[in-house]
Amino acid sequence: MRIVAQRVSSSRVSVGGEVKGEISGGLCILVGVADGDTEKDAKIVAGKIARLRIFAAPGDETEKMDKSLLDIGGEALVISQFTLYADCRKGRRPSFSEAAPPERGKKIYETFIECLEALGVKTARGVFGAAMKVEIINEGPVTITLDSGEM
Repeated sequence: MRIVAQRVSSSRVSVGGEVKGEISGGLCILVGVADGDTEKDAKIVAGKIARLRIFAAPGDETEKMDKSLLDIGGEALVISQFTLYADCRKGRRPSFSEAAPPERGKKIYETFIECLEALGVKTARGVFGAAMKVEIINEGPVTITLDSGEM
């Protein structure tokens, strides 16, 4: 799994002009699923991202990043993003052959969300496989990437 997580003050996703998911603060998480990813990968990555200390305590003037999404009671907007597995090494058109097939990708994506929720993270989501518009008010900016193959 490949994750791009952005610390946000707000974020929302729309499909066809209709808002499908929205959060007021926490993380906007773009999720790419590789062909060989498993439910175990989803669980490990969900635990890591929920506990990653990338937030400052409210009112901390030093803005020291020592609080997690769980610590601050933040929310997560989770968006499927197979293009995180773009291979641009050859030619000018990216290949997505490393990305999981849609039915497998959706299952792992849903498992990732279920794992976040089981940890106590309030989640909103996009629509798997849809053309979405994502609005992000990035704080910091803080953007973190995780890859299950490196954990």
